[in-house]
Amino acid sequence: MTNNDILRRIRYTFDFKDAEMIDVFAAAEHKVTREQVSNWLKKDSDDNYKSASDTDLAIFLNGLINIKRGKREGAQPEPEKRLTNNMIFMKLRIALNMKAEDILDALQSVDFNLSKHELSAFFRKPDNKHYRECKDQILRNFLMAIQRQLRPEDKSEYQD
Repeated sequence: MTNNDILRRIRYTFDFKDAEMIDVFAAAEHKVTREQVSNWLKKDSDDNYKSASDTDLAIFLNGLINIKRGKREGAQPEPEKRLTNNMIFMKLRIALNMKAEDILDALQSVDFNLSKHELSAFFRKPDNKHYRECKDQILRNFLMAIQRQLRPEDKSEYQD
């Protein structure tokens, strides 16, 4: 999945308008223009499409955490220059204040079964012997699951 795919899916899931997307970036103390946001959300085939960097997505996810959970005291975390699916999954988990059981239940709602041990492996440090890389399929299913939770009236699958 690209960073732009993730931004589009999160926007759709939370039904964010352009102004709300800008507010999420602002919550992470970063200023973006409507044009930047619009270009990140365009289809890959659009002439004005711009690729969102890992740092752009990290800032957005940090802002989402600040909006959903509240800003933490002191200096805000520096956005990562390189993001992995594991880091994205972790940031979404934090923003949505989800426990392991909540995530597993959500994944079951989209017919994706994972054990608690498999799930915990995604949230370990990369040098831990039980660490496991989060593949696109797992992140995609998690995004679909939270979409179903937050937009239950919309039974269709998100389409890029």
